Amino acid sequence: MRHCLALFALFLSLPLSAAQLHLELGASAREWSSAELLGHPEAQDISVDQDVSYKRPMHYRAVPLATLLVGVSPSDHLQAVALDGFAAEMPAAPLLQQGPARAWLAVEDPDKPWPALGKGKPSAGPFYLVWTEPRASGIRPEQWPFQISTLRKLAAVETRFPALLPDPKLPADSSVREGFALFQQNCMACHRLNGAGDAQMGPDLNMPHNPTEYFQPGYLRKLIRDPQSLRQWPQAKMPGFTESVLSEQELDALLAYLGHMAGRKP
Repeated sequence: MRHCLALFALFLSLPLSAAQLHLELGASAREWSSAELLGHPEAQDISVDQDVSYKRPMHYRAVPLATLLVGVSPSDHLQAVALDGFAAEMPAAPLLQQGPARAWLAVEDPDKPWPALGKGKPSAGPFYLVWTEPRASGIRPEQWPFQISTLRKLAAVETRFPALLPDPKLPADSSVREGFALFQQNCMACHRLNGAGDAQMGPDLNMPHNPTEYFQPGYLRKLIRDPQSLRQWPQAKMPGFTESVLSEQELDALLAYLGHMAGRKP
């Protein structure tokens, strides 16, 4: 027994193991360990004034994300896949820009782990996409994926998932088209629609039924703005989309897209 307790104490004293970041950027693919990234020539200490996940100022050891995106052009499309199945769809252009908003890959040091995101929750590590000066370029909260395991270069959402497309006969300035763009930015990280998408966290938003079919409009808006105010669930993961993230006009467009897609099931 004494021997077992000694081994257990030794296990607890060991640092967390180094993580691996997988980059799948078309023809090129490589892995970076957390140790390699922490020692990267361009790694530096940065400050994030208002961290989206921690809701307070944070300090990180980070690498400019553009440095790692070898062979990626501004017209490309990237996907960040998290350990829990969260899959953030992101145009490459903002990730490559030098400013005013700049994307960084924050790297958790196994010897100095970040704080937990909440009671019973892990940290935002091992890799976390953070931004300096995010408001200068209109960066949204969904563009801060954490617990990243893989970054991929993929075809655009419209090409990969035609089942998500609204009616092509709609005018170019249709609010439904605007809603489709907002759906990609805010919803696709967790939800599929018509079975299309890579997310594995939330329910499909059209199959078998669309939320516009079973929620009264006022309650659906309430769910999106503050999920816990509508139905309390200790394990719920859906964030609230406040007006600072999704304006009333944008929410109208998103709901227009969902309502439109209720009539476009497979």
